[in-house]
Amino acid sequence: MPGAGKSTIAEGLKSKGFEIINMGNAVRNEAKKRNLEPTGSNLGKLMLELRENNGPGAIAELIKSQIENSKSNVIIIDGIRSSDEIEVLRKYGTVKLLVIHASTDTRFEFLQQRGRSDDPTTKEIFEERDKRELGVGISKPIALSDDAISNNDLTKEELIEVSFKKIEEWLK
Repeated sequence: MPGAGKSTIAEGLKSKGFEIINMGNAVRNEAKKRNLEPTGSNLGKLMLELRENNGPGAIAELIKSQIENSKSNVIIIDGIRSSDEIEVLRKYGTVKLLVIHASTDTRFEFLQQRGRSDDPTTKEIFEERDKRELGVGISKPIALSDDAISNNDLTKEELIEVSFKKIEEWLK
């Protein structure tokens, strides 16, 4: 779910040499092409529109060229939201899913601290965003993940290290 720590992990893993592709950035890039301001509302509507017009795996399709052009054997994809996206990604290789859990209060606090243009400014907007995420099917990948990490009481460094160790295990 938004604010659980996925992007924090991705940035930490990038510093350890992993290639990162952020699916939210793909939506933000599409918004830029359409001259849309990158607010939470605009990006949420665009995400839904892309899925409606191009199918439920549409956001994964947006990152297809990045995957195809990658020289890396391992790519960390930040921001998978549905099983349909996972199916698109499986066309390019093995997919392992690591879910990051955090309580609602923790996630809201993290998003408040992050301060990105699309982050919710109120609890109501936060809850609306969560409903939108659940509506596109995020609960199924969460339920069917290969592993999970709880990020309620970890420092940033601990979160990155625990994630790194899980991925190292998968690569053995």
